[in-house]
Amino acid sequence: MDITITTPALLFPAISVLFLAYSNRFLAIASRIREQHNLFNKTQSPVAVKQIDSLRLRIRFIVAMQLFAVIGIICCIIAMGLIFYGLQYSGNITFGFSMAFIVLSLLASVSELLLSTKALNIELEDMEEM
Repeated sequence: MDITITTPALLFPAISVLFLAYSNRFLAIASRIREQHNLFNKTQSPVAVKQIDSLRLRIRFIVAMQLFAVIGIICCIIAMGLIFYGLQYSGNITFGFSMAFIVLSLLASVSELLLSTKALNIELEDMEEM
């Protein structure tokens, strides 16, 4: 199956939205870490200690999400160039890699979402104990 140069270009709007969402997640995590740091310094709260590992892992997932998305868009641009220069087969393969990296980015996003839900449950359990 041959794709045209416009097929990889269709991913650009989706990738822009992904980057916006991922940047917002990163900023939210950064803010949460600062809050936890202040809480821990004031109270030495065991809940804050439980959250440290979760926050560290969530940052790793967010970085992975962003890296996979960046690699995906770079592959997409390369695929467009290859197709433009008449290297259809190479362009198709590169576009396939682009799609795979974007899927990896989305899977990392789902993993981070599940981890953030677990972190919220830690907070809820602490509130129930009060």
